[in-house]
Amino acid sequence: MRYVFCLLIVVGIAGMSMNAQTTQTTAQINPLLMQWNTPFGIPPFDQIKDEHFLPAVEAGIAEQRKEVDIIANSTEPPMFANTIEALDATGELLSKVSAVFGNLSSAETNDNLQAIARRITPLTSALRDDIMLNEKLFARVKAVWEQRDKLKLRADQIRLLEETYKNFVRSGANLTPQQKERLRKINEESSLLSLRFGENLLKETNNYRLVIEKKEDLAGLPDGVIAAAADAAKSAGMEGKWVFTLHAPSIWPFMTYAENRDLRRQIFTAYIMRGDQGNERDNKSLLVKIAALRAERAKLLGFPTHAHFVLDNRMAKTPENVYGLLNRLWPAALNVAKKEIADMQALIKSEGKEFKLEPWDWWFYAEKVKKAKYDLDENVVREYFTLENVRQGAFTVATKLYGVSFVEHTNLPKYHSEVRAFEVKDKDGSHLALFLVDYHPRAGKRSGAWASRYRSQQIREGKDIRPIVVNVCNFTRPIPGQPALLRLEEVETLFHEFGHALHSIFSRIHYRGIAGVPTDFVELPSQIMENWALEPEVLKIYAKHWQTGAVIPDELIRKIENAEKFNQGFKTVEYLAASYLDLDWHTFTEPKEVDAGAFEKSSLQKIGLMPEIVSRYRSPYFQHIFSGGYSAGYYSYIWSEVLDSDAFTAFKEKGIFDQPTAASFRKNILEKGGTEEAMEMYKKFRGREPSVEPLLEKRGLK
Repeated sequence: MRYVFCLLIVVGIAGMSMNAQTTQTTAQINPLLMQWNTPFGIPPFDQIKDEHFLPAVEAGIAEQRKEVDIIANSTEPPMFANTIEALDATGELLSKVSAVFGNLSSAETNDNLQAIARRITPLTSALRDDIMLNEKLFARVKAVWEQRDKLKLRADQIRLLEETYKNFVRSGANLTPQQKERLRKINEESSLLSLRFGENLLKETNNYRLVIEKKEDLAGLPDGVIAAAADAAKSAGMEGKWVFTLHAPSIWPFMTYAENRDLRRQIFTAYIMRGDQGNERDNKSLLVKIAALRAERAKLLGFPTHAHFVLDNRMAKTPENVYGLLNRLWPAALNVAKKEIADMQALIKSEGKEFKLEPWDWWFYAEKVKKAKYDLDENVVREYFTLENVRQGAFTVATKLYGVSFVEHTNLPKYHSEVRAFEVKDKDGSHLALFLVDYHPRAGKRSGAWASRYRSQQIREGKDIRPIVVNVCNFTRPIPGQPALLRLEEVETLFHEFGHALHSIFSRIHYRGIAGVPTDFVELPSQIMENWALEPEVLKIYAKHWQTGAVIPDELIRKIENAEKFNQGFKTVEYLAASYLDLDWHTFTEPKEVDAGAFEKSSLQKIGLMPEIVSRYRSPYFQHIFSGGYSAGYYSYIWSEVLDSDAFTAFKEKGIFDQPTAASFRKNILEKGGTEEAMEMYKKFRGREPSVEPLLEKRGLK
């Protein structure tokens, strides 16, 4: 995601204006303000210190403000080149600095960076408003837009013009002065509240530890999971004990294998109560304010709800269309989930136990049912999925599809010792991108997995500036004597994020303003890559036993295939519940104060969510929508899965490595950014609009 920031006069850390001499001195000592003569233009991480960020952002703000003022105050007639194209080119310094700061704030944050973010956020929010609400600038943009039919522009230039004009309107350019002032306040307050939401969640996640002192409480846990917990305890100064956390590589193996039901309840309850404990990190009041402010902003801008505002710029177009898709999937998913509950309840009874299945039992008994039905043991499967081999497997798929190659560079600056860097070369040997991977959890890294960029691709003054792309994940760590062995879910996540990376790596666009694609389309390049991860032909390439090197046997592949639709009722229901919850929070027609807990309960009762399943994200830790750019858009994953399921059938029909199909996908999807309407890009690849049938088949919902 491109960081969009604007500009101001350079201000020092103490808040005092800096003259030109001070600015020059700062540039001499601040690596963020210097030209990076590093290999591939990678940020000089080894030279950057926390204290460099605020003055660098302020310098970038000043530079972009000057650039924008020149455009707005120009006496030349407004034309595409001197207005639209010129505006797209502003803010290079700020984009460069903000990309480094934003990425580190997610992957390697600390108290200093969080404090700096609180300083920067209101500045950048206000400054973006200064640009988008600049009346002289908008007048020039509008003048160019009004003569668009007379201009001889390329298709991507027409797209940039349309998107630029639309962004100004959606940002309040047509509002009255009083409305604009209120919009500024809403934007500033919303950005700070979202920042606090994310900070609270990170602290809540990091602050919890389940400390086990008795060996008998480890019953059922695999040796590798126990060893990782012992290693975590040792790192925490509690050698001889075992520590489990709320990070994915720790909590989910515990939930899957720990026989101690009460301990499963404890850690699961801690997980679902993050941000909902009535302490200084409670997120309920923050999210209610965020939702109310979004509703008010939507009304100011002429939309019935925030969801209408967001979706007007997406493939889905309206909340009604999204609810329609969710409602089509929900009954079938609910029925499958009820059958899964019945299977687990029967197993509990067969063990001579009388308790009712609870949410903290799901992973444990689902694993038992899977073993009984499919003779599939996750621990046996993991032995064939070392992190190194899975990563190389993803690289091999990209090579076979697109002819690209990956060359590791070990001497580049890194923001953490665990980061690895690969140069991506096209099939003709030309440089495509620098690709960074950062795979293991740390206290300074937020949970989840994501792809981002330290530099975006664009063609400027005839030069193709290639991107610096990063995948950040939270995968199982290696333990002494054993490499990192991934769960199937982690394998698919690695391929997923690599798909996002390829979308950036292959980008060939001229303008940053049309680099992005709608949220409900952006998951297509990532989710389609998951399809290759477990294809038998692909597994034979990279899935090898970590000790013997033996290729995964056909029998185990058959078991994985047979179990592909297992637990899909649960996975679909918990996901759809979160999607409904997201939309419900963002379809307020008026700003209003509500009780967050009561609202969430009502939302989930309305759709009939069973008590055995908790929504994938509860409101107080729903970072995607309250602090992550997916508000009214969490449905995007299932919307994009309709696309990816349909798109992958094109490969299945002709061969999963069919070169013409791969070339078409690269040309019409991966290289295009947002230069065309998403549906038009899809139809150019597929020859038609997508069908929902492959998704229903894939999830076993037919």
